[in-house]
Amino acid sequence: MRDAGRTIEASYFAAGTESVALLFLLDASGSTRDIITQQRETALAVFSRFGARSRVAVIHFRERPELALPFTNDLRAARSAFRISAQPDRRTAIFDAALTAVRAFRADGRQPAERRIVVLISDGLDTSSTARASTVVEEARASGVSFYVIHLPLFTPREGRLVARRPSKGFRELAERTGGSYFVVGDARSSLDPRAEYDLTPVLKAIADDLLGQYVIGYYAGEAERRGGFHEVEVRLTSRVRRGLRVRQLRAGYEHKSSDK
Repeated sequence: MRDAGRTIEASYFAAGTESVALLFLLDASGSTRDIITQQRETALAVFSRFGARSRVAVIHFRERPELALPFTNDLRAARSAFRISAQPDRRTAIFDAALTAVRAFRADGRQPAERRIVVLISDGLDTSSTARASTVVEEARASGVSFYVIHLPLFTPREGRLVARRPSKGFRELAERTGGSYFVVGDARSSLDPRAEYDLTPVLKAIADDLLGQYVIGYYAGEAERRGGFHEVEVRLTSRVRRGLRVRQLRAGYEHKSSDK
C-alpha cells in the first residue's frame, strides 16, 4: 500500500461486513412500488447476512424523500418500513433522494470501519430533482458511501416493438463511480404481463456476496501523511495473492486536515 508514492504498512485489516450500515432507497411511484412490496423479505434477507453490529434504514421517495425508518437493527421495524402506501403518481426526484440518503449517514455518525451502503431500487426516470448526479457522487465518495442500483426499467413502443426507456443521465453512474454495482431487472415481455413476478433474489444475493468479499484496510499516518492536503492512496496485490482477487477502491484518496495553527 502506498500513500502519495510512499510505501506504508497496513495496521488494520478486517472483513468489510463486520459492521454495515445498509440504507434501502425505495422508489414509491408507479409499478415500482408494488414490486418493492413483494420483495420485502428477499431484500431484508440480505441485511440478515451481515454482522450483529450492522444497521438498516429505509427511505421512500416520490417528489420528495421520506425517512420511513432511521438506522436500527430491528428487522420487525424494517419489515413495516417496506410497506409503501399507494398515492397518485407524481413527479419523481431520484437524485434529490440519493443526496438525502448520503447525508443520512453523516447525520447518524459512524464507526471507523463501518461500510456505508445504499441499495437504490427505481425505474431510473428522474423528473424533478434539483440536485445533480455529479453532486451525489462527489458527496458519496467523500463520505465513503457506495450505491448498488437496481433498475426496473419502463418500456415504450418504438418502431413496432417495446424498448426500455433510458434512465436519467447519471443514474447508472451513481453505482459505477461510488464502488457499487448496477443491475437491470425485467424485460419487455414481463412488462406486458400484469401477473408477472419480479424476482430480485439473484440480484440481492449478488450484492450480499460482493459485500461479503470486501475488506477494510487501515494504517496509522506518519508525520508526512498527517500534513494537510489530498493524499492519493494506492493498494496493490502481490503476485502471491493476485489470483482470483481484485482491488476496487471506494475513492482514490482522502483529504487530511492539519491541526497545526
